[in-house]
Amino acid sequence: MLSKSQISFIKSLHQKKYRKENGIFIIEGIKSIVEFLNSDYQLHSVYFTSNILPQLPKFATNINLFEVSDAELQKISTLQTPQGILALVHIPSAKSLDIAQLKNQFSLVLDDVQDPGNFGTIIRTADWFGIKNIICSENTVEAYNPKTVQSTMGSLCRVNISYTNLADFLEKVDLPIFGALLNGNDIYQTNWGKEGLILLGNEGHGIAKQLIEKINVPVTIPRFGAAESLNVAVSAAIFCSELRRA
Repeated sequence: MLSKSQISFIKSLHQKKYRKENGIFIIEGIKSIVEFLNSDYQLHSVYFTSNILPQLPKFATNINLFEVSDAELQKISTLQTPQGILALVHIPSAKSLDIAQLKNQFSLVLDDVQDPGNFGTIIRTADWFGIKNIICSENTVEAYNPKTVQSTMGSLCRVNISYTNLADFLEKVDLPIFGALLNGNDIYQTNWGKEGLILLGNEGHGIAKQLIEKINVPVTIPRFGAAESLNVAVSAAIFCSELRRA
């Protein structure tokens, strides 16, 4: 049985302020938890219901395990329909962005992406296409937001996420910068080369003006219908697919 203080602590981690303060975030679902268990991330504690017992992997002895009731899990879960298991994970120490490590590969750059579901889907897409790094503006949604984490389906543990001032970063980097713009080269006619940055903008406002000036190759996904725009996560998937195909 969980104490009131345990429940209160876990519920506090639903908020960014307390995740940052305690250096801990929440993941839910057996598949995602196994992914993090087999990664460099360190699990703090695991909370599970009796029906999930047959699926439990072997946990290290330093991870606290708690069997809880369905009602208790409902109280601490971030989901409307909990998946039978929830884990607390230590947030790793932030690493400084090493521009030299971005050479000879493609990386995604996100300018103020706000929707956690979109961000999580972009992380999962990057993982699918073998893209190891996502560089985010300082105002991009937090990677450890529960909705972001849930949307990644475990891919967060394999993709490096960093936050920085994009104007300064793009000024310093010596790589081709491909920007997703309405007026640009046809994505299907683009020469990608072997390295570069794929810059994607905010859901409503696109890429900030001061960053557009840094773009070497503006790229557009041709429109054949009447839709006004594409979801940023869908755009990211098309860009990743096309550069890998090319």
